[in-house]
Amino acid sequence: MQSWVDREVIPCCATVILEGTRVVDSHTCGYMDLESRRPLRSDAIYRMFSNTKIVTSVAALILFDEGRFGLDEPLADFIPSFAQMQVLKADATSAEDVEPARSPITMRQLLSHSAGLSYGFMEPDSLIDKTYTANGIGTVPNAKRTLAELSDLLAAMPLAYQPGTGWRYSFATDVVARVVEVLANQPFDEFLRARIFEPLGMVDTDFYVPAEKQERLITEYVSADVMRPRNGGLIKTDDAATSFYLKQRPMRSGGGGLLSTVADYLAFLRMIINGGEWQGVRLLRPETVEMMHSNQLGPGIKVRFPFWHMRDTVFGLGFAVKQSPARGEPDSAIDEYHWGGMAGTHTWISPRAGVTGMCMTQLNPGFWQRFSHDFKRMVYERLG
Repeated sequence: MQSWVDREVIPCCATVILEGTRVVDSHTCGYMDLESRRPLRSDAIYRMFSNTKIVTSVAALILFDEGRFGLDEPLADFIPSFAQMQVLKADATSAEDVEPARSPITMRQLLSHSAGLSYGFMEPDSLIDKTYTANGIGTVPNAKRTLAELSDLLAAMPLAYQPGTGWRYSFATDVVARVVEVLANQPFDEFLRARIFEPLGMVDTDFYVPAEKQERLITEYVSADVMRPRNGGLIKTDDAATSFYLKQRPMRSGGGGLLSTVADYLAFLRMIINGGEWQGVRLLRPETVEMMHSNQLGPGIKVRFPFWHMRDTVFGLGFAVKQSPARGEPDSAIDEYHWGGMAGTHTWISPRAGVTGMCMTQLNPGFWQRFSHDFKRMVYERLG
């Protein structure tokens, strides 16, 4: 991984490898920021972006295990604005070309990104994403909005397809976070702190970085050649000294707002690997964790990104699940479940091989890039 830093493809890299729940290797290389070239700290703070989605899914499933909702229960039972959804017709040419939803959005569909919501950036030229953009819904939630306000705004948009009939990466997990608030009668960040972070000892995970921890925040970079980041060359996009994340804001994005450390996220992963329990703290039933990485999509539906190729992949309640190995990987990579964040915080768990990998940097976009695939391939070569 040092070679990727040396070529200025990524500014830094922290890797952890586990067999079962036992750490067998950990390493850091690179810099907190390229300007001062301070070495990457072991307690550095990372923008986790979409790794947040897995935490949010666990939060919701804690309530599921308590019997607070059913997976096939309508979303509108908790957020009434989703009661009368409209769907873009197959041949729609405008946002007004809609038909009523044939069935309600369910919690299962939200957690598996099959509800028909979108993100606004997956296919910028598509009618659904143009509609989102025209209504002020960007690629990330507006920091001045609350989860309640974002959810009601999304409910006013048409769906991309009939609920449960497709897969589309979306704001669905932010809506899940709002459901958690409604059911728990508690702000989302407070629920996470009380039910996940404090029980697991995740002392540095939050939606902002307090002043006393600022020096531990890594500067974020973008590749000078965004379309071909392997060529090297990095440009600063979020300086740790003036970062967006140094202030608390109304939005507590369940889809991408958390910051965390290697140690904190490792505790969270160990809980997942261990069937919902870690160091005497049980968050989920083993059967619920199993559903998180078991296919929840309808027949024939697969995960498809317009710009990241995920071969033969389905989706559970929070995790993508591989149904065939990637190039250069053994058959033990089948059933691997994973997800990551836009700035390069990818984590994956292989139940067949009994190994887990964490590969973290702060390159945006750094999700599903070659450096993390090389790391995974090398782990499988040695341990898989």
